[in-house]
Amino acid sequence: MKNKIQDLRDHLFATLEQLRDEEKPMDLARAKAIADVAQVIVNSATVEVRFMHATGSKGSSFIPLSPPDSEDAAKPGVTVHRIK
Repeated sequence: MKNKIQDLRDHLFATLEQLRDEEKPMDLARAKAIADVAQVIVNSATVEVRFMHATGSKGSSFIPLSPPDSEDAAKPGVTVHRIK
């Protein structure tokens, strides 16, 4: 699936780069719209993480699970730490 949390990060950093472009900066209204939409997505992800925690779910299509002992542990996502 496309549009994972890392894709959001990539878009936001691209927006920052465009804002900093001294020759052709992004329009501030457009940057504000991007930031507003991103905030809604982040808020949705927060609810998703809380749901996963409450139900014991392990990752989602937007926030993939990265087990702490796997090769993918350094990749973005939800890392599960079990307390013994």
